[in-house]
Amino acid sequence: MAFTNKSHFLMLFIISSTLILFVSALDFSNAPAEAPGSGGDGLLPLAEKHVVIRNKVKIREILNVYCKSSEDDFGIIHLPWNGTWGFRFHVDIWKNTKFRYHFTWHKGGSHYFYIFKVSRDDSAFGQIPVCKECIWEVGKDDENPICRIPREKENNPYCFKWEDGP
Repeated sequence: MAFTNKSHFLMLFIISSTLILFVSALDFSNAPAEAPGSGGDGLLPLAEKHVVIRNKVKIREILNVYCKSSEDDFGIIHLPWNGTWGFRFHVDIWKNTKFRYHFTWHKGGSHYFYIFKVSRDDSAFGQIPVCKECIWEVGKDDENPICRIPREKENNPYCFKWEDGP
């Protein structure tokens, strides 16, 4: 009987130690994963992100924004021309966080776009750099209607077409 209690105690100790190590590692999730001077955008799981939307609709209309992920639903936001709206979140541990937006404005139609997806916005091997602060301008140009603006002003924006499919 005493052997069983010792093995249970040992198992409990191992589980507790592992949990403590994991939780203490989470405290470092905001530390830059890159060298200083490289922008400080973290690639760690659970890294904090800040998404900002700027209404740049060329006809200066109110931009209606509906934002949803598998865990969050922000409802409808009415963004005045040149106004901004944003939110913060943490990338999930499996790195499959996505936020799908539905944009509408008067005489502008109805358009969809994934404002954040790991494969594009949080991948070291992606075509565009990782963003910690993902700033998007919406509706400025018909050719490239949605652009992620880099923090470094000397870089050009990364522009995309709408993702209006299902």
